[in-house]
Amino acid sequence: MTAWNVVLLASILVLALKIAGYLVPARLLEKPTPARVATLLTVALLSALVVTQTIQGNGGHPVSIDARLPALGVAALLLAVRAPFIVVVLAAAVVAAVLRLLGWMA
Repeated sequence: MTAWNVVLLASILVLALKIAGYLVPARLLEKPTPARVATLLTVALLSALVVTQTIQGNGGHPVSIDARLPALGVAALLLAVRAPFIVVVLAAAVVAAVLRLLGWMA
């Protein structure tokens, strides 16, 4: 099976799953539990993506710690104190840039 076959099969499966979602009755989705699960699932998936991209292996090492990790910590701290999102993004970018400039966590 080639890579293109895998991509096409995955695309067909995703489309089928999406179509199946339209077949779920609206009254079922309006209940509090499915709405809460959908909200929490979105946050969990986004968090997992951020962590995976931040602490990913490179050069044969399973885990790589670089300037993104302290930047993520600064962003989490600023989000905890309810700083505006643009401030969070800029502060995290500055922390990562300064650490890389200093050569500490390149």
